Amino acid sequence: MGSGRGKFSGRGAKGAKSVSGYSRMRGFEGGQMPLHRRLPKRGFTNIFRKEYEIVNLGRLDKLEGDSFDAGRLVELGVIRKPGRSGKSLGLKVLASGELTRRISVKANVFSKAAAEKIQSLGGTAEVVSVIEPRP
Repeated sequence: MGSGRGKFSGRGAKGAKSVSGYSRMRGFEGGQMPLHRRLPKRGFTNIFRKEYEIVNLGRLDKLEGDSFDAGRLVELGVIRKPGRSGKSLGLKVLASGELTRRISVKANVFSKAAAEKIQSLGGTAEVVSVIEPRP
């Protein structure tokens, strides 16, 4: 017995949908200009942007211990591992929040105010080399 579909197997005579291996692309709207092409494009992505894992002094003040670096902060769950999948270049310390005790911090970048706050309390702000992104 046959399928009852006959000659073109229910696919019609010609066109993209009649051939084997056809798969409709995302956003296809039956020939109408797709929405993602009708809307205007906005913005700009800077391919030279440098991203860092950021931590504020107020957060460091609440943590136990007096010596911090990227590895220690990853263990404590404060930041994600720098250098993951080539996105983050390392650790950056910002001055937001109050610092009430003497701490020692090793990071790739310090804001000027953060370094001053750390040093004013007798702590050390040591700059270590930046992790270069993978090509």
